[in-house]
Amino acid sequence: MAGTTLPTPLYGLYRAEIGFGELMVTVVFAVYAVGVIVALLVAGDWSDKLGRRPVLLAALGLSAASAVCFLLEGGLPLLFSGRLLSGFAAGLFSGAATAAVLELAPAGSRGFAATAANMGGLGCGPLLAGVLAQYAPRPLTLPFAAHLALLAVACALTLALPETVRGARSRPGLRPRGMAVPRQVRPVFVPAGLACFTGFAVFGLFTAVSPGFMSETLRIGDLAVSGAVVFSVFCASLLGQALTPRIGAARALPLGCLGLVLGMAQVGFSLLCASLPLLVTGAVTGGVGQGLAFRSALAAVSARAPEERRGGTISALFVVAYLGISLPVVGVGALSTGLGLRDAGLVFAGCVVVLASGVGAHLWRTRDGEREAARGAAPGDG
Repeated sequence: MAGTTLPTPLYGLYRAEIGFGELMVTVVFAVYAVGVIVALLVAGDWSDKLGRRPVLLAALGLSAASAVCFLLEGGLPLLFSGRLLSGFAAGLFSGAATAAVLELAPAGSRGFAATAANMGGLGCGPLLAGVLAQYAPRPLTLPFAAHLALLAVACALTLALPETVRGARSRPGLRPRGMAVPRQVRPVFVPAGLACFTGFAVFGLFTAVSPGFMSETLRIGDLAVSGAVVFSVFCASLLGQALTPRIGAARALPLGCLGLVLGMAQVGFSLLCASLPLLVTGAVTGGVGQGLAFRSALAAVSARAPEERRGGTISALFVVAYLGISLPVVGVGALSTGLGLRDAGLVFAGCVVVLASGVGAHLWRTRDGEREAARGAAPGDG
């Protein structure tokens, strides 16, 4: 997952080398999200049929091909190709790897292990790329060479994993399933999906355009600092996920939305005041909120889903999440062409505050009705 966010602090370098604006940055980012969504819709349940390990190995291969595209980078076509392949890989990882960890990890840590691997990887990508680009030679090459080395290690470890799907077939007659959510999961899936959409919209802002905010609005050009700010939002998400069992899933969803509201309000003020500390505190507050919402949502949905359709159901939840990470960010890019990046960011922050407030208020009112589903998620979530 680190490879999917590796280009985040490098977009400014690509803009200078190739020559394109902030709108194109968000489009390049959205191409990745399109790849994720297509993979989830077409192959979201393939690991339930083929087995987890073959799908994970295919995802690692796609991720390696993405890194090669960036190593050979010669213009926008290869950037688009690299991001699309990265999206395909992330789409396969999201369902198959999450299901595999939920099945392999000790019972007391399944939910946290799955989401920590996901969020931890997403956070480490910008940090690694930012440090290497700022302090090492060949800033547009070395991060992806390092990624290829990490993928080789991951491939060796995946080959050593036991297969968790019983009766997996080599030729099971695969066909696209789309967003098929089992009927018994839907009462939990709808509020969980709304919370994930809002939380991932905040992630999209930080992974796509926060480097632009820092360079244009805050006048900070250090790529390592840019990567560290993005890293902080994902670390905060891990903190929120760690707090979820103590709070309880029924309360964690609406409280997570409150964290998103407060975090985006701080991000808005940071743009008005050109304040890096406010941007960081907004990243941390919003990240904690996203972590609370994401872990409780994932645990509730995976616990309610039938075992034979767990991978596909988790993939459907990630489809909703990645719609949140892509569509609003492209809107920011489009608005920036007329309003400027700072004002577009303020509009985005206001929209997230309104959406998260509405979702959080609804979840708080209905938390008693969802308490039974939340309790059902507790044993697997830890």
